[in-house]
Amino acid sequence: MLAVDIGRAYVRLALADLVGDIVARRDEPSRAESYDEVLTQLSGIVDQLTAEAGMARADITLSVFGTPGIHDKETGILRLAPNLPGWEQPGAVERLADVTESPYVVENDVDLAAVGEGAYGLGQGVSHFVYVSIGTGIGMGVVIDGKLYRGSQGAAGEISYLPVGEGDPLVNPGRGMFESVASADGVVAAAGRLGMVAATAKEVFDAARSGDEIAGRVVAAEADHVAHALAGVTAVLDPELVVLGGGIGAQAGDLLIEPVARRLESLVALRPPRIESSTLGSDAVLLGAMAFGLTTARDLVFERAVATTPLG
Repeated sequence: MLAVDIGRAYVRLALADLVGDIVARRDEPSRAESYDEVLTQLSGIVDQLTAEAGMARADITLSVFGTPGIHDKETGILRLAPNLPGWEQPGAVERLADVTESPYVVENDVDLAAVGEGAYGLGQGVSHFVYVSIGTGIGMGVVIDGKLYRGSQGAAGEISYLPVGEGDPLVNPGRGMFESVASADGVVAAAGRLGMVAATAKEVFDAARSGDEIAGRVVAAEADHVAHALAGVTAVLDPELVVLGGGIGAQAGDLLIEPVARRLESLVALRPPRIESSTLGSDAVLLGAMAFGLTTARDLVFERAVATTPLG
């Protein structure tokens, strides 16, 4: 099977056998600025992987694509994916058929990251948990009774639209209030308002670790925003565990987890959930795509074997 993570910064692809062992893999900077270029890029990588594995595209049993946003199956577009320009065109998702000559499914990337955490990470053995990705964008994967929960429109977990912070979707279309203040861009903007020049959120967090006062104030504000968002999540879902992932959630956990947990105690009715940084890092989506696809791929192989077995 083929697992694909289509991100704003990187594309990651892995070819795995039905046992779940990866036989070929590529990670490349994404050409996401252009819809056509990223499709060409993905097709080229699939050719490389299949050649390395000594197989043809048609030999791939199933492909699982993880993307930001929500796949609208009626129109074939990706909704709520402003970081992937061009994917809002009608029929855009269906062109992924050009990338692989196999059956394929498209899932939200953060949902797949939650599946990955449940299969390979901190969510193993936890029936009720959420995976919160904070980075270029913000999203959440929800696991209830050990199963991924998508909601009626597939939009469960779109917490970027929680009314947290001073952001305004009317001013910044396509980005929710919480995402406007707590994403990587929000962190950089907050630093700028306080007089700190930073090109990336990583610079702000590194400065905070070095004791910079302004950076420390930005981190405190970020922790407060995250705590308020998680208070809403906790009130509705009552998860046992919150796994923080994404460029900020996983890499700045040393700065965020303690103040978020402390603030959350005063915002929820009962005991707050445990908060931990993902141990899967940037592989969470790819591993989730593998875990999601392996069961279906095995079923497809079994069905084909039964269909071709002579009776008698």
